[in-house]
Order: sequence, then structure tokens, then C-alpha cells
Amino acid sequence: MRAIVLVPTYNERANLAELVEKVRQFAPGLHILIVDDNSPDGTGELAEELARQHPDEIFVLHRQHKEGLGKAYVQAFTQVLKEDYEYILQMDADLSHDPVHLPCFFEKIQDHDLVVGSRYLQGISVVNWDLKRLIMSKLATNYVRFVTRMPLSDATSGFKCWRREALESIGFEDAFSSGYVFLVEMKYKAYRKGFRLAEVPIIFVERKSGNSKLDWRVIWEAIWGVLRLRLKY
Repeated sequence: MRAIVLVPTYNERANLAELVEKVRQFAPGLHILIVDDNSPDGTGELAEELARQHPDEIFVLHRQHKEGLGKAYVQAFTQVLKEDYEYILQMDADLSHDPVHLPCFFEKIQDHDLVVGSRYLQGISVVNWDLKRLIMSKLATNYVRFVTRMPLSDATSGFKCWRREALESIGFEDAFSSGYVFLVEMKYKAYRKGFRLAEVPIIFVERKSGNSKLDWRVIWEAIWGVLRLRLKY
């Protein structure tokens, strides 16, 4: 099985080595593409060092500027689809997406086109969030589900696995969103095209090091972006 996980990074030097070690532990043979947006903390340099240590498993895509999560993923998708990977995964670099769940994605994707890691499939599976953030997250995913009608308990999740044919078919390069709405837009495109969507339960753990990229500007962008998404497609 040819599979690769895409890991966008910006100032994740404190977490990257541990993430790579855990991915290699729980998903042996899974290739890793680190997509760094010219991090000032040296994340890109560490990524290159890890790639030198594991030249057949770890690869690095350096981008010149921080242009948003969506732009990073579009460039990464374009690059990996030139290769013969069957499955393309997405996960965060901050250790909030635990690699221990990776085998579950591989099992579920055999009968589906897109598998999403859900924090809410079996109740609430979030560690180290305060009540305010938990409420905000739950409201956000309920809002997305209401607007888009997608049958997902965690429509905003960034931990997922694509079957190659599905990713190639959704027109990811035409996405209008560049921030976190991009994660919703890609799912919605797959849903509207009739691809088989499924979820697997994950436990989401708040980052150990570094700062969250979430702020009120991002939240407002997401609110309007989801409405635009429903009107566009």
C-alpha cells in the first residue's frame, strides 16, 4: 500500500521530531511530506535533518511565504499526485492528532473514499480544552453540519485520509478558501460528488508546545466562508 501523510508546519520545531517518531512507530512504511511555510523558528531546517536521516520516508516541501493552510495543502496535493500513492492523509504537526489512530484510517479507507477523524463520534474526545473552547468547537461543527447537510459528526476535523481517485476528482486546486474553511470545503466537494464518507473516532489532545493558530479573525472567516461554500456549490 502506497500512502503518504501531509504535515503542514509553521513554527512547529518543538513538536516535529516527536511527531515523525510516532508516525514511524504506528504506521511503518508511511511516507511523510512536511510542508513548511518558511518558519522563522527553524522548523524547515529540522525537517531537512529528519529527511536526511530517513531519505526514503521523509520529504520536505519548502514554501516561501505563510499564505494559509489551504494554499499549503493545494501545493502539497499537486506534488504528491504526481507520484503513485494510493492514499493521501492529512494531519496537524502539533501532536493534537495522535499517530496511534493511523491504522484505523487505513482499515476504514478500504471501503470508503474519504475517512475523517472525529472528536465527537463517541461523545466528546478532547483533552486539555477549557469549556469555552470546547463549546466553540462543538458549535462550529454543528453550524457546518446544519449549513452543508454533511453527515459528519466532526465536519471541521483536519485529520483525514483520501483515496487517490477521490482527491483527484474534487477540483481541490479551485478552492476559494485558504484558511481553516479549506478543511470543510474539501469534505463538502467530496460529499457533493457522491463519494463515500466515513468517520473513525480519535482523541484530540491540545498541543504541548507552541501557540494555537486559532483567533477571532479565523472564526469569523470560517462563519462567512461556510455560507459562501453552500452558495457556491
